[in-house]
Amino acid sequence: MEIKRDIYLNKLIRKMNNSMIKVITGIRRCGKSYLLNKLFYDYLVQNGVSKNHIISVALDNLQNLELHNPYKLDKYIRNKIVDDGMYFIFLDEVQEVDKFVYLLNGLMQIENVDIYITGSNSKFLSKDIITEFRGRGDQVHVNPLSFKEFYETYAKDFDDALNEYMIYGGMPMILNFDNDEEKNEYLFDLYKEIYLKDIKERYRIRNDKEMSELLDIIASSIGSLTNPTKLSNTFKSIKNADLSRITISSYLEIFEESFLIQSSSRYDIKGKKYIESPKKYYFTDLGLRNARLNFRQIEENHLMENLIYNELKIRGFLIDVGVVSIHEKNVNENYVKKQTEVDFVANKGNNRYYIQSAFRLPTTEKEKQEIKSLINIPDSFQKIVIVRDNIKLKRDDNGIVTMSLKEFLLNENVLSS
Repeated sequence: MEIKRDIYLNKLIRKMNNSMIKVITGIRRCGKSYLLNKLFYDYLVQNGVSKNHIISVALDNLQNLELHNPYKLDKYIRNKIVDDGMYFIFLDEVQEVDKFVYLLNGLMQIENVDIYITGSNSKFLSKDIITEFRGRGDQVHVNPLSFKEFYETYAKDFDDALNEYMIYGGMPMILNFDNDEEKNEYLFDLYKEIYLKDIKERYRIRNDKEMSELLDIIASSIGSLTNPTKLSNTFKSIKNADLSRITISSYLEIFEESFLIQSSSRYDIKGKKYIESPKKYYFTDLGLRNARLNFRQIEENHLMENLIYNELKIRGFLIDVGVVSIHEKNVNENYVKKQTEVDFVANKGNNRYYIQSAFRLPTTEKEKQEIKSLINIPDSFQKIVIVRDNIKLKRDDNGIVTMSLKEFLLNENVLSS
């Protein structure tokens, strides 16, 4: 079964021979090695690169155990470079090599090499690994499967695929399991044996109970505004435990550096300024989020919001939570200032989109509620409401576009069309 990952393959193609180390990062088991050793390898061969000019070393393979010594690996690679042609070096799980940064910086001195590396233990999970290469690293960040990638491989109708994806997410191995029990066990094991273990090792955390409980709280409140102070109060009231705001801030940063969650800051659209706190948090993969809560909280509206956020990130958007101040009459007929919210302010270059996630719009009143913030934004950027129902795309008298989740997920250019 071949899974197309054209977004990332095309990124590698564009970065070929750019005199930098291509550092492929991403959460464990999201498909980094498959991208490099299958999809990119096949692309090179199909475009005329000789196989003996692709030096690929899987450093998690027992047969390559002696190559964990950087001097032996360096000699092994240099001995394979026998002419002036371009050589492509693939080092999978490079963190297994002692002093691998020195090794790579040395290899970069060879004129006719193009280097690609992956890694996935605690040292390589962090998004700041790129700084190890002193400005000579070029990161390609790989996400779990987007819905479209999942759907094209799943080969069933849209609604069945969406329900499956909303529950079990887009970790590629999920497609290999036939029943719910196997999928559950796989996702549970990823957390227990890999993610939390890696985090605990990297950051030298002795007691991970509170950290684990914080992750549960974030998982149960995806898309909700929160901050370390509020979370600290939650620990006191629900867990009957004291966890300082500083410790919580540190744990949240660790979760983000390890690619488990992502955050969005609030942006005052009229005032054109950021509001530092509170933030919203979303999970990188819905299946991992649901497994974290033992599949107890499958709220379709919250999962849909998280799904839209992930898809926008995959498409390269920078995302904020929009805040729009309006004046409304209260019960006493006095005007009062209120803050309304836009789920996503999505920016890419000079393009901006204001997007609301609305699971259902069953009544006119509900529709007015969802677009209230949008019609009060004083600029001409596109304003969009995404709904779960499979409706036809439409534009109202205010210029606000309503589209189906299906249209948004399957048509990558629908926002600009």
